[in-house]
Amino acid sequence: MVISAYRLAAAVPRTIDGMPTLPIDRNPITAVPAAAATEALEHFSRLLAYETDCWDVHAALTGQHTGFVVLDVRSPAAYARGHVPGSHSLPHARIAEHTLAHLPAGVVLVVYCNGPHCNAADRAALALARLGRPVKKMIGGITGWLDEGFALTADETAG
Repeated sequence: MVISAYRLAAAVPRTIDGMPTLPIDRNPITAVPAAAATEALEHFSRLLAYETDCWDVHAALTGQHTGFVVLDVRSPAAYARGHVPGSHSLPHARIAEHTLAHLPAGVVLVVYCNGPHCNAADRAALALARLGRPVKKMIGGITGWLDEGFALTADETAG
């Protein structure tokens, strides 16, 4: 099969500085209709039931609010190099009833790992949910924490 040079050129997307551009003949935002307000309310309410962000965790820690515990679910070595102030080291693979015994059953456990490229927080959240514990993931992890301009604390007593 022979493809003409014209058809080949037409199939290559336009670029700006080497990056493909979006088609300008349709609006990429409205190409897929927005959900109805009632559906959006349900979706975002459910999403916030599973996730919190670095800013909210920082505000809650700074305000000394209660009802939650922040768990760094990375390795003890990663925790020792730097972690969210006030967080506790509990690597995701060590989550079990006996490692949670010191935490009240109803406290919300906020888990985080390195960042969006890491799934340790998801693994921890799954393990905690299997044990019947209320859990939220701090989206962004350490990467998000630092991106927000918040400082880490180093600690050599990681568990």
